[in-house]
Amino acid sequence: MQDRYAGDVGDFVKLGLLRHLSRGLQLGVAWYRYPDENHNGDGRHTAYLNEQDRYKHLDKELFIHLRDITKEARSINSLLPVMKGVISFDEALDSSAISPRERRDWRIAWFKRVMERLSPCDLVFADPDNGIIDDSDLRKGRAKFGKQMPLAEVREFARDRCAVIYHHNTRRRGGHDAEVNHWLDELGMGSLAVRASAYSPRTFFVLNPTDEIERRVNEFCRNWAGLKVHLHKRHSMTRLRS
Repeated sequence: MQDRYAGDVGDFVKLGLLRHLSRGLQLGVAWYRYPDENHNGDGRHTAYLNEQDRYKHLDKELFIHLRDITKEARSINSLLPVMKGVISFDEALDSSAISPRERRDWRIAWFKRVMERLSPCDLVFADPDNGIIDDSDLRKGRAKFGKQMPLAEVREFARDRCAVIYHHNTRRRGGHDAEVNHWLDELGMGSLAVRASAYSPRTFFVLNPTDEIERRVNEFCRNWAGLKVHLHKRHSMTRLRS
């Protein structure tokens, strides 16, 4: 997640989903904050805010808030007022000043702080800039590893609770359906995948969903279908708790 993305259409879907799923639960968010980049136009998709007749009804409070913050300096912190009671961890994942040899230990320590901060939470969300990646050791010494969440972190993050993980779909061979199926297989736990393809393709993996979370996921996908949101089912469900 980068500050410059705050309020774009991806945030509307993402925060709408989290607000819908977290009713009555303690939500925790690990932002996987990465320094703003300027090599592309990511974060520019805010035109939906000019179409209030089409989208405002989906989550009126959220829509108005995002419309307001995009008129000013955009930041992760500006999103927190519509995530009432959230426990937030936004320590930057910037290891550019650290030697490649030290980056592995630095990342382990960073993730330990994530887990400690979000330990009281029933429902947690991770927002890595690019999403999920495998556990190959080779990439762990790279500065841009901060834009990714390896499988080992995903599994630990979701241990004994429901977790939602952001993933930006790639040009992986076989297309997006095959990519989502691949990660659901790799995760190896009862999961749902919420696909959102407005402007750019993204998937929210919902791990260890309870019966109630599954019901809310299905309800959200039905309500937000007009914004190209749909459910992608892969596995038979293994529920954490009812």
